[in-house]
Amino acid sequence: MSETYRIVGETATEIAAGVEAAVSAGRLSPGTMLPPVREVAVAAGVSPGTAAAAYRLLRERGVVETAGRRGTRVRPRPASTFREEIQIEVPPGVRDLSKGNPDPRLLPPLHDALAAAARAHEERPAMYGTGDDEELIALAGERLRADGAPEGALAITSGTLDAVERVLAAHLRPGDAIAVEDPGWTALLDLVGVMGLRPVPMRLDDEGPLPDELERALRGGARAAVITARAQNPTGAAVSARRAGELRGVLAAYPEVLLIEDDHGSGFVDLPLHALSGVTARWVLVRSTAKAFGPDLRLAPVTGDPVTLDRLRGRQRLAAGWVSHLLQRAVAHLWRTRAVDTAAVARAYGLRRDGLVAALAERGLPAHGRSGLNVWIPVADEAAAITRLLGRGWACAPGARNRIGTPPAVRLTVSPLDVGEIEPLADDLAAALRPAARGRYG
Repeated sequence: MSETYRIVGETATEIAAGVEAAVSAGRLSPGTMLPPVREVAVAAGVSPGTAAAAYRLLRERGVVETAGRRGTRVRPRPASTFREEIQIEVPPGVRDLSKGNPDPRLLPPLHDALAAAARAHEERPAMYGTGDDEELIALAGERLRADGAPEGALAITSGTLDAVERVLAAHLRPGDAIAVEDPGWTALLDLVGVMGLRPVPMRLDDEGPLPDELERALRGGARAAVITARAQNPTGAAVSARRAGELRGVLAAYPEVLLIEDDHGSGFVDLPLHALSGVTARWVLVRSTAKAFGPDLRLAPVTGDPVTLDRLRGRQRLAAGWVSHLLQRAVAHLWRTRAVDTAAVARAYGLRRDGLVAALAERGLPAHGRSGLNVWIPVADEAAAITRLLGRGWACAPGARNRIGTPPAVRLTVSPLDVGEIEPLADDLAAALRPAARGRYG
């Protein structure tokens, strides 16, 4: 126990608030062992039940973790070490390939969609208690069924992460284990940490998570798994038909596990969806419009089992309440009018992504990018690779943002590239990087 903090308080809430404040202020550092419940009760002058209730509150908030006879320790504080904060400064004149944004040139014009949404608002303004836009729900359902997704209820959330956070909060508690892709989506890894969940990394290859990795995570007690269907961030992996069958076989042996399937690639990826959802009793499949229509036009239709969708809607009603109906109607208009030529957009990204992967292979550099906006390149040393590339006029994202246990790498987003830049970029990458091991990502 740190000598700079003494546990005090007259109620469980006061004791827990004091400990949490001490952790936030740095007076209780990560890993610090807290005294047993009976010692806390004596020191604070409260009953053992009150002290135990304080520890329970701290566990529920993700401040501490209890490991049986090994006692209670302060958890790492993810808020001070967000992966999103691992960034590089891009000097003027350097081509920035680090952001992960779509190409603005491939986004649809919004004037007609926003005008249609405004006209609908004038005719039937959405008021308190109005449900999700019926046309959007119908269109989302049609698209999901056409792609082979299982039948399920539907809801609209403010993007993928909004849906994932609500579903995890509805089913899991701090300390629960969750299987995540490694390397994986930075925002998800940050969310898992903030919620006090314990990430269990799953290695993957170009066809998605490896079945034995999913099996290991579930056998070890993971209560949930998050799997990206296609355009995996950062590697571009896409679950193939063969891999989907293997993963379904693993999931079938653990029917109580919560499966969250992220299909944010819908709308800008031409590889088919091979859905895993429906194998377990609790599941959701989430689709986001952010990459196809632009990050500011972000919403996500969600389908899932009835219990999970009811819990999601309940939490949404208590928080944001709903997603803007102007936004919902604008997206419905874009879908109804087929404002985005998915095949053409996928082809445009594919020319850049596949071209860069092929050019690097010709130069002896392994790289991964089966689908989506990014190329993942193993390197020997991330800092050295980034520095050398900056010196040659290119900025990339450090792989440390995405990795848990897999080896070093860098991520390049191909959206800003023109096809004519691929060969010069490949030459500069070859000059700056040393080849790393081929194959899987770890």
